[in-house]
Amino acid sequence: MAAVHLGLDPERDIGQRITNLVRTPAFVAALQSGSTEPLLMAGSQPAQLLLSVLVRRYGSVGQRLVLTQDVTERQRNEAMRRDFVANVSHEIRTPLTVLAGFVETMATLPLGPDDRERMLQLMTQQTRRMQTLVTDLLTLARLEGSPQPAPDDWHPVADLIEQIGVETQGLSRGRHLIRLPGTGDADLAGVELAGNLSELLSAMTNLASNAVRYTPDEGRISIGWQLRPGGGAVFEVKDSGIGIARDHLPRLTERFYRIDGSRSRETGGTGLGLSIVKHVVQRHGAELTIDSQIGEGSTFRILFPASRVRVHRAVAEAAQAQELRR
Repeated sequence: MAAVHLGLDPERDIGQRITNLVRTPAFVAALQSGSTEPLLMAGSQPAQLLLSVLVRRYGSVGQRLVLTQDVTERQRNEAMRRDFVANVSHEIRTPLTVLAGFVETMATLPLGPDDRERMLQLMTQQTRRMQTLVTDLLTLARLEGSPQPAPDDWHPVADLIEQIGVETQGLSRGRHLIRLPGTGDADLAGVELAGNLSELLSAMTNLASNAVRYTPDEGRISIGWQLRPGGGAVFEVKDSGIGIARDHLPRLTERFYRIDGSRSRETGGTGLGLSIVKHVVQRHGAELTIDSQIGEGSTFRILFPASRVRVHRAVAEAAQAQELRR
């Protein structure tokens, strides 16, 4: 483990002075001074580790015992918690500031009916924004603290897709060309998905609504479902929208991470939607993949494992026979 943490060669480096091998100034100073305070330092470069290092007196001939601990994940989680608290404070403070300003204005200044109506509309908009934010935060807290979804609570996929389609078309209001699987699709007939129905609908609808929000008018949105040859299935949302730069993709599911904060707020986003999707996907043993390029649209896929998908063969065969008769 010392070789992994400090980039040592377990055979070649035996017998050499540690300060010739690990030349971080703070580490060398701690050895020379005999300091017992914990030291944070970078580990071996390929692994990109952050180490907590302790130096202790050892033996009776002036030796030192060096203890290293990998705290990379701990530090990353602490940074995420700090960012989360700061982001929540910012997201709530902004609408509260707007509301407080309008309330003070309405209480101190004589306003005409038009001005009063305009302010009330803006106050309602900010209030809804805070309500949506609180709802999303409570959803995340519930997902993190609740037991895993039951593996034997089955739901017809065709009904799921139909409901997602209705909500997507309602959000689009005819501004986009939306393609859905047909009712006679062989990959839908008799297929069921196991899990929490409200969570599954929330995750799938979230991906579809994001496609509507970030696809220009008259753009194309395709919602698909396909069985996988080795078992399981894929739910896919593909759009012809603005696309996402590759360097943003690894962080898209972080809480409050926004590529363009102003655009996200204009479209009603809280920055928590994809975090909720990620939690739902993980709770169902599935995997979320994202492919996108600037100007060429995005594709979001949820890969469900075989344990969560089943097919009633008799229903599927009957549906196929009916489709052939047509």
